[in-house]
Amino acid sequence: MAELKFSPNPTKNASKLAAISNSLDLASSTAGRYTATFAGRRIYENTVASTEKLDNPLLHSDELPAFTSIDPAHVEPAMASVLETARRRVAELTAAPAPHTWASLAVPLDDIDEKISRVWAPIGHLHAVADTPALREAYNTVLPSLIEYSTEIGQNEVLYRGYESIADTPDYATLSGPQRRTVENALRDFRLSGVDLAEDQKQEYKRLNTRLSELTTKFGENVLDATQGWTLHVEHESELAGLPDSAKSLARETAEREGLQGWLLTLEAPSYFPVMSYADNAEVRRKMYEASTTRASDQGPNAGQWDNTALMGEILTLRHARSSMLGFPSYAHYSLATKMARSPDEVIGFLRDLADQAKPVAKRELEELKQFAAAQFDMDHLEAWDIPYYSEKLRQHLYDVTQEELRPYFPVDTVLDGLFDITNTLFGVRISPRVTVDTWHEDVRFFDIWDEDGSLRGGFYLDLYSRPHKRGGAWMDECRVRRLTDDGVQTPVAFLTCNFTRPVGDAPALLTHDEVTTLFHEFGHGLHHMLTRVDLPSVSGINGVEWDAVELPSQLMENWCWEHAALKLLSGHWQTEEPLPDSLLERLRTAKNFQAGLQMIRQIEFAMFDFRVHLEFNPRHGPRIQETLARVRREVAVIHPPSFNRFAHAFSHIFSGGYAAGYYSYLWAEVLSSDAYSKFEERGIFDQATGREFMSCVLEQGGSKDSMELFVAFRGREPITDALLRHSGIVTSDTTANSP
Repeated sequence: MAELKFSPNPTKNASKLAAISNSLDLASSTAGRYTATFAGRRIYENTVASTEKLDNPLLHSDELPAFTSIDPAHVEPAMASVLETARRRVAELTAAPAPHTWASLAVPLDDIDEKISRVWAPIGHLHAVADTPALREAYNTVLPSLIEYSTEIGQNEVLYRGYESIADTPDYATLSGPQRRTVENALRDFRLSGVDLAEDQKQEYKRLNTRLSELTTKFGENVLDATQGWTLHVEHESELAGLPDSAKSLARETAEREGLQGWLLTLEAPSYFPVMSYADNAEVRRKMYEASTTRASDQGPNAGQWDNTALMGEILTLRHARSSMLGFPSYAHYSLATKMARSPDEVIGFLRDLADQAKPVAKRELEELKQFAAAQFDMDHLEAWDIPYYSEKLRQHLYDVTQEELRPYFPVDTVLDGLFDITNTLFGVRISPRVTVDTWHEDVRFFDIWDEDGSLRGGFYLDLYSRPHKRGGAWMDECRVRRLTDDGVQTPVAFLTCNFTRPVGDAPALLTHDEVTTLFHEFGHGLHHMLTRVDLPSVSGINGVEWDAVELPSQLMENWCWEHAALKLLSGHWQTEEPLPDSLLERLRTAKNFQAGLQMIRQIEFAMFDFRVHLEFNPRHGPRIQETLARVRREVAVIHPPSFNRFAHAFSHIFSGGYAAGYYSYLWAEVLSSDAYSKFEERGIFDQATGREFMSCVLEQGGSKDSMELFVAFRGREPITDALLRHSGIVTSDTTANSP
């Protein structure tokens, strides 16, 4: 998942504003006198009389953020200072006589944007990975001012006319491709920001933006609080029968951390998923399932606490209102203004075509599961919390392989070495650790990426493990972007964040194969950000990339996690260093498409719900969230959850992230990535020429060209769905050839 980062400059997508700085791939108080562990150290009480007098590390121009020096008290004065400077500089630019040029307008606006981003990036990141009441209050205090500034810039008619004058000048043809793309995007994004609205409408638009940022932030905070606000204390080990030793050890350590005897189960992924897959006790599974699927809702054990119901309705209402002000029939239409898909009909048609292929397969898989559970375990009815458990039993029965059996073969350092070797082979870049970088937690590591000629290409922070006060899920976000400065090229830096099981006991961190795949996915986003050759921030890396194409590199990288030769590089038993045995490896590969139909139809359900709840919203009827979800399930789903299920209340991708009316992008981009990978299959999965072609055609180009143009440059034609259906096991031979 690519993180949606705030961009005050309208030359970066203004459509990002509604989901500013929130999670995309997520499960994602009060302050005053508060003392807590923050950024890996004790902080003093937040009672400083004049924070402006502090030596503020957020305002330093160091190469990388000084995380252990950042305090919540620094946030408000730093943002106030940088926004004041930005407004003063914008006033100078708008006072300059016309006509404007690229050098006189676009370049200084990029400089302004960079200064704000360098302050905001560590604030937003710490809010996600090291949240405290003091930091949360500081974050929420400055967020409205940031939105206000951004809206001001997006609605600044002088700046808009300045970009128009750049486009109208005879010298426009002499600008580089990325420069022209920046101007085109800027003009579009000014219009999407309401630059053409009447003054009273501009003020209303600004109010909507500010309120939306508050609501989407609160939604994510509610999900985090609800996730961490429920635990299950188990005092008798018999209740944990079937649970792997690694999961029980984690539960015991969690209990000890809280001063409890026995075991403590949580809703965080390293605890939740092993219980649902392996715990023999159906009542334990039911409690976990109910608590998870009712988070932040009006149902379940914490009903009404952190309830997102009203927030969801208001978010949909305000998104529709803002879109209507700009002349769009719905927020779905507005969303597509910055995507590859050309119309809502195209998106709905795409999803229904996939559903037509996947639903018959999913039905057969569900019937197979029911027959297996009845025959082997005398289960004549499966509840929602039974399906993962008996699915795992069926997987073991058919393929004799489990994620826990694989875990000892994937110690994290061995996986990283293999990932870096594969990256080096494909793209010719070398990755090495840098141990002197200041981080927000002792588990976080930093790596540099070097080009073949020995020049620095970029760097990334790697934060792998789940812990309290850290948002769930996995994502990539920008620390800084590649750009050309007076001192040369500023190399890009990424945040790569996951929530894997931390080391337990004397063993190193051991990953499941699913976690290995997640790591490759996020690293693909990181490569897209770090390997760009574009020097303009607005179209560098993932910036300016159509959002339904941004998952292409991440999903492409997942394919190597299933290849025999790649798995040999990635695996090595943590005690014996023996690679994954051939017999186990083949069982893993054979099981790749186990219940692929059910998995795909689930993604289609999520995508269809997201798109339709935004497309069909009518202010006269209200949000109708559960009704829309029920209609979608009647059309495409084969598994129907219990009535208390409130999945949407924790659907952070669309209510606090950047995938609103865009969750279909995962499936859309999977068509692209599967088709792109088929070229590697044709030439060899480690074919260096193909890897270099993908790097030069896609990774290095960032958002400087249309994604379809970049895909065709690499693949030689437009994408077709054959490879996705084949890779997923939905079809066994080439039977269709449809463009997304």
